[in-house]
Amino acid sequence: MSLRGRLCTRIAQTGPISLAEYMAECLLHPTEGYYTNRAPFGADGDFTTAPEISQMFGELLGLCLAQSWMDQGATAPVTLAELGPGRGTLMADALRATRAVPGFHEAAEIILIEASDSLRQQQSDTLAGFEVTHCTTVEELPEQPLLLLANEFFDALPIRQFTRGPRHWRETHISLASGSLVRGLGPDLPQPALEARRAETEPGDVIEYAPGAAPIIDAIGRRIETYGGAALIIDYGDWRSLGDTFQAVQGHQAVDPLANPGQADLTAHVDFEALAAACPCAHSRLTPQGVFLERLGITHRAQTLAAGLRGSALEAHIAAHRRLTHPDEMGNLFKVMGLFPTDGTPPPGLEA
Repeated sequence: MSLRGRLCTRIAQTGPISLAEYMAECLLHPTEGYYTNRAPFGADGDFTTAPEISQMFGELLGLCLAQSWMDQGATAPVTLAELGPGRGTLMADALRATRAVPGFHEAAEIILIEASDSLRQQQSDTLAGFEVTHCTTVEELPEQPLLLLANEFFDALPIRQFTRGPRHWRETHISLASGSLVRGLGPDLPQPALEARRAETEPGDVIEYAPGAAPIIDAIGRRIETYGGAALIIDYGDWRSLGDTFQAVQGHQAVDPLANPGQADLTAHVDFEALAAACPCAHSRLTPQGVFLERLGITHRAQTLAAGLRGSALEAHIAAHRRLTHPDEMGNLFKVMGLFPTDGTPPPGLEA
């Protein structure tokens, strides 16, 4: 039975499901989930992430973390981890850029947090030559200094979505109408987790939050606060959630999120304020990706790489630089938040 059929049968038998339940089934079902049955990345997939656009992205992020490591005393060992590493491109670029940093590779224990067996194999192939360990959750990371990358990870966590009702909040649910999956709203009920947002919202306003984000950011922040290190969280979103941002992409095009369960990537904008509130270590100001990369020297790096290029390769390189940094492209849509110990300083390119 298709995933759509499974969902329709479940809803018909037991009633509507929350948006979070729908997303979890669509993305993570053991046999029919999006991340278990597809190769989503790149031109032949459904979307292209920043590491796939240009090597400069991973290079600069790797050097940023390596500088934080040196600033904190170059402790060894140190965990070098990535959440949701895709095909391993970001980590490969980060490691190539940091190979000349004295002692860094010798100190780094590379750990990739990945649930998909097929993606784990791709990551191991991409990082051939390095000793790589895989784990499923952040809680499995060693209790030691942590340097972590999370690029377009938190946007894929299942969200609960609420509309401000006459008195309280009405949760978005997925139900059936004439055999089709449709969105609806539940009863107007108190939601203690959202009470702080009542004063700044009006009836009809939509708020989203990812229940699974807090435990993850807590585990990351606790290691950084206790043992040292830094993390770079890069994603699309803003400081505070407001509005319906639930969306689906298939074949690099926006599609109906309910049309083909398990066949499209489902995401929602990240609420960085909620991440910061759940984190036990310090966080930087939220910074546009373009500003962050320019502070790290991406234009100089782009010019260096461009010197050896001609024709279509040069044009593609220039386009990649623009896509990563320009305000009309990924430069403003994507934001960066750094995590660091409360008695330390933010990673390079970020401000406290």
